[in-house]
Amino acid sequence: MSANNIKKVRTSDIELKDRLVSIQRVTKVTKGGRTFTFSAIVVVGNENGIVGYGLGKASEVTAAIAKGVEDAKKNLIKVPILKGTIPHEQVAKFSGSRVLLRPASPGTGVIAGGAMRAVLESVGVKNVLAKSKGSSNPHNLVKATVTALAELRDAVTIAETRGISLTKVFNG
Repeated sequence: MSANNIKKVRTSDIELKDRLVSIQRVTKVTKGGRTFTFSAIVVVGNENGIVGYGLGKASEVTAAIAKGVEDAKKNLIKVPILKGTIPHEQVAKFSGSRVLLRPASPGTGVIAGGAMRAVLESVGVKNVLAKSKGSSNPHNLVKATVTALAELRDAVTIAETRGISLTKVFNG
């Protein structure tokens, strides 16, 4: 993922919905016994092309989720959505997780597993075919999915990058 490809978004004027992807109870064994804490990965989005993810850790579940939501609001990206689907096929990898996203025709729905589904629904994609290959670790799956969405480019962006007209992008 190149640095110039990511489009950061301001959160001040956006209504964001959060989705809890995964929560784990983490145990630390000390001399005095076991200490339990919670780790939560959360995805936020406005269901209209903006999405972000965050990780929160705390001694209580609600505090961990709240910290995850705050972290997610700091990492928002803008994703191009065309007619309820993504503009083109995209493959991405993060650590051991690999994801494949393919555009789908209207009426298909979101064909994706748990962690990927949360990200795709938060960004507002209505029709997409998604495949998870490799590790099913929710942390890595969310990061790989967001990476794939960040690398998507629509025709207008491609025309601007190449310095040509929009018709030349399609006609070659």
